Amino acid sequence: MRKNLGAKPLVYPQPVLIIASYDENGTPDAMNAAWGGICGPAHISMALGERHKTVKNILARGAFTISMGDVEHLAACDYVGIVSANDVPDKLDRAGFHTTKSGFVDAPVIEELPMALECKLISYDEASSCLVGEIVNVCADEKVLNSEGKIDLSRLRPITFDPMNAAYHIVGEKVGNAFQDGAALK
Repeated sequence: MRKNLGAKPLVYPQPVLIIASYDENGTPDAMNAAWGGICGPAHISMALGERHKTVKNILARGAFTISMGDVEHLAACDYVGIVSANDVPDKLDRAGFHTTKSGFVDAPVIEELPMALECKLISYDEASSCLVGEIVNVCADEKVLNSEGKIDLSRLRPITFDPMNAAYHIVGEKVGNAFQDGAALK
């Protein structure tokens, strides 16, 4: 039997996205967000309230990066989500994160997080808090790549957010083959 839980923003898994930007002084900032996902071949969208310093930075600079939170940096990823750069401008330093400037957009790449999307701002709707970006590059540390140069989830070890239980979970176990396993039902 099913139980009705009401209208809630529940999609599993919800990725832990660490969104990084530069402020007006060139100081790197980052925040943790879970409400986001791919919305086209080269686009990503996220629900981000305009009160966030990161959103103000993105609107001013027109660029941002998105790193996947990973199990190795779980505490730091959580920290940048519970502390505002409006109150703690050096929160990236306090989290132990270091950045380098993206070679593709005017935004920082967090060195410790091994995968990042480098994005240009396409649009932001204040009414819905929907931010859309164009992915212009994906960069990944070689330590998370397989022998074919592709990202290996078991090496990346990304975390997801469970909003019902306020918990993080790890992703990575392979359980099947996409575009193959369903062929047996044809």
